[in-house]
Amino acid sequence: MKRVSIAALAAILTMTATPVLAQEKQALAFVVNAASDFWKLAEAGVKAAQAELPDYELQFRYPAQGTAALQNALMDDLVAAGTDAIMISSVDPKSSVDAFNRIAEQVPLFTTDSDAPQSKRIAYLGSSNTQAGIQAGEIAVKALPKGGKCMGFVGFLGADNAKERIEGFRQAVEGKGIELIDVRGDDVDFARARSNVDDVLAANPEIDCMVGFYSYNPPKIYEALQAAGKLGSVTVIAFDEDPITLGAVREGSFAGTVVQDPYQWGYQGMKLMASYLKGDRSQIPADGLIIVPTQVIDKGNVDAFEKQLKERIGG
Repeated sequence: MKRVSIAALAAILTMTATPVLAQEKQALAFVVNAASDFWKLAEAGVKAAQAELPDYELQFRYPAQGTAALQNALMDDLVAAGTDAIMISSVDPKSSVDAFNRIAEQVPLFTTDSDAPQSKRIAYLGSSNTQAGIQAGEIAVKALPKGGKCMGFVGFLGADNAKERIEGFRQAVEGKGIELIDVRGDDVDFARARSNVDDVLAANPEIDCMVGFYSYNPPKIYEALQAAGKLGSVTVIAFDEDPITLGAVREGSFAGTVVQDPYQWGYQGMKLMASYLKGDRSQIPADGLIIVPTQVIDKGNVDAFEKQLKERIGG
């Protein structure tokens, strides 16, 4: 019988065991469009999903800046590092189709918050931004029974989520004597977001209504109105659940806010991608749209809503 030395046997065992030991957890990434407190809830959702997906490594990633180029470069880096599936909120869907398609050819790609329907993404999980815009318009109709002239403020004018919210708002106020005069973009530059409001207050005294379409816009509207002594004299319709926004709704300075559910985007998004990697396609609808409902928050339900938020993010 041919004898095998202990050293040789150890080497054989090492070689046969290495593939098993080297097998890493599959990695899932959630990529946002810019650094904003809005995304803390989505991050909490990803964290909750991680507790239920111990066999996966879940990542929550911010681009260095809120630009399509840096966002697409981040996805390239993730793929190169071995990430197995990506969910992303697109900064600029129209200019990113080629980049998204390149990523989609390598790993399963999903969208959230801002869709890229012309790309080869598998599905969108998030709000109906048109419906959210309609809900914001309904707040305006209720708050301005005699009509009014509104100015809107948003981050990315070219993003689908912005355009759909604006379209929905205009649809809801049509024929109600309420006009959305214009919408000012700021490219998620917080200083510019504030100066946009200051400029409108100085140059457009006829404006008696303001709409903050991104999460940080309503707080900047609040700051500018407070500094100008016009809190309460200008009707404000908000989006999302920044603490300043919720406080303004509670005190009556804002007519209301339309909130999304980014916690569920993070939680459901991670579980959706994990199932997809296992071969389960049953959760992907024919139209590729998985809609998480939006909700109107006013003085009547703001306290209950804020309590839920604190429970989700741990205080």
